Amino acid sequence: MSLRDKNIIIGICGSIAAYKIAHLTRLLVKERANVQVIMTPDATEFITPLTLATLSKNPVLSAYFDKESGVWNNHVELGLKADLLLIAPATATTISKMAHGIADNLLLATYLSAKCPVMFAPAMDLDMWLHPATQENINRLVAFGDRLIAPKNGELASGLVGEGRLTEPEEIVATLRDFFNGALPLRGKKALVSAGPTYEAIDPVRFIGNHSSGKMGFAIAETLQNLGAEVILISGPTHLPTPPGVYRTDVVSASDMLSACSKHFDQSDIIVMSAAVADYTPLEVSDQKIKKKDETFQIPLKKTTDILASLGKRKTNEQTLIGFALETNDELAHAKDKLIRKNLDYIVLNSMRDIGAGFAVDTNKVTVLERNGGITYFELKDKKAVAQDICQLVVSHQSTINS
Repeated sequence: MSLRDKNIIIGICGSIAAYKIAHLTRLLVKERANVQVIMTPDATEFITPLTLATLSKNPVLSAYFDKESGVWNNHVELGLKADLLLIAPATATTISKMAHGIADNLLLATYLSAKCPVMFAPAMDLDMWLHPATQENINRLVAFGDRLIAPKNGELASGLVGEGRLTEPEEIVATLRDFFNGALPLRGKKALVSAGPTYEAIDPVRFIGNHSSGKMGFAIAETLQNLGAEVILISGPTHLPTPPGVYRTDVVSASDMLSACSKHFDQSDIIVMSAAVADYTPLEVSDQKIKKKDETFQIPLKKTTDILASLGKRKTNEQTLIGFALETNDELAHAKDKLIRKNLDYIVLNSMRDIGAGFAVDTNKVTVLERNGGITYFELKDKKAVAQDICQLVVSHQSTINS
C-alpha cells in the first residue's frame, strides 16, 4: 500500500538532522502523499523553508500569523485535516514540551490540537537521549498513544558514537507504509511484561534476592513494542535502560510486583511474566539493622503470593498469558505442571544445566511448551533473538484469537 493521498504533516525541530527532512519530503511526495511542513523557529536556522516548500509543493508554516500574506495559520484546522502528524527530527526540548502540554509555537499548538495519529522520531546527542528526563518524557508520550520511531546507533554530530541518530528517511517512509497498511501485527494491542528480580527486605540494609538481570524481559518488551504493541514493563531492581517507547514501572518486592501487575492485567491483551519473583519473604522485617551476635542466625520466611497463578485465574480467552520456568531437574515435568496449574497459554523453560542459559548472561536456550501439548526446542541464541522467537508465538496466538 502506498501513501497516495495521505495528508501528512511533518513537524521539523531545531536539529542538525533537519537536513535529512528534505530527502524525506521528496520520498513522501514521490509516494503521492500530500505533505505540509511546519517548522519551529529554530528549525529555520538549519534548513531553509524555501527548500522544503519547493520539495513539498506547499508553503512552509512556522508562525501563527504570516505577515507577508496576512494569513492566519489555524492550528486546529491543520490538526483536523491531517491523517498523520510526524515530528522529525524531534529534539529533547520539543519532546519535553509535548509531554507537558506547552504550546509556545505553531507546531506544538498543532500537536495539542491533532486528532490524527502522531509519530515522533528523536534526534539528539547520546547523553541527552539517555538522560532520565528525556526518557521519562518519551514514556509519557508513548503512554498518550504517540508512536516512537526510535533513533539509531551511529556517529553523532558531537563525534560521539551511540543512540540518538535520526532514523534514515527510507526507514521512516517504510514505517509510515506499515502503519497505514496495518502491517505491524500487534498494532492496537496492549502488552504487560514483568522482568528482573525482586528484593525481599530483612532489615533496612539487607534483603533476599536472586541473580536475575532482567535482560530477557527487557528484550521481550522491546520486541513487542517494535511489533506495534503498547507495552508496560514492570521491572524489579536492575540497571538496564528502558527500551525506547516502552512505559516502565519500577518495583522492589514481590508484593510491589503483584500490585503493579494486577493493576494493568485486565486491560492487557498480552502478558509475559518473565520476572524472577521471590517465592518466600521474611515473616518480619526489622526496622533497624540486625547486629551480628550469634554464630547462627535464622530468618522465618512465609510464602509470597503466586503472581502468575493469581493472574491465571483472571485470564480470559482473549488474552495470551506466558510464564517462565527456570529448573534444575525434571525440567519438562515441572514445566508441564506449571503450565496447566497456572492456566497459561505458553511456558518458556530454562534449564540451569544448559551452558550459556539462565541469569546474568546475554544468551539463552529455551524450550517452549504450549497449552495444546506442543513443544518447541530452540538452540542457544542471543536473548534478543530468543525474544523474537517468543514474540512470534504471541503474534500467532493473538491472530488465532482474532480470527
